[in-house]
Amino acid sequence: MITRVLVGVDFSEASRQALDRAGNWATQCQVPLVAMHVLQPPAPMLPEAQIALPDPAWLHTMEDHARAQLESWIKPLAGASAIVKWGSPAEELIAEADRQTLLVVAQVGHSTLERLLFGSTAARVVRLAPCDVLVVRTEKSK
Repeated sequence: MITRVLVGVDFSEASRQALDRAGNWATQCQVPLVAMHVLQPPAPMLPEAQIALPDPAWLHTMEDHARAQLESWIKPLAGASAIVKWGSPAEELIAEADRQTLLVVAQVGHSTLERLLFGSTAARVVRLAPCDVLVVRTEKSK
């Protein structure tokens, strides 16, 4: 039995479509909708670069901005809540889900090379999630 719908939002048009679909499922199942955005920590580009911790005030500002944007996206969806975390999007979505969650992610079209170099959040979620996953297919802009 589904007890909540969790949707990953990266602020792309594809994730807006996933949010809309997740909202429909939450309404149909009469369960809460939770939208999650995951901020990825900055990392040095070169192995030789010294690791310097980012300014905490800057990190807090980024988190506040992401939360405000996510809340504006879910405002039309009655009863929806927002979560903003730092980490890897796939891992954080999986960690937030339990067996009774319906996890919704967008499948964005990528070339084979892009998938090889960067991976796919949707593919990782489907492979590792402890629950059912709905992948919302979207068309690439031409």
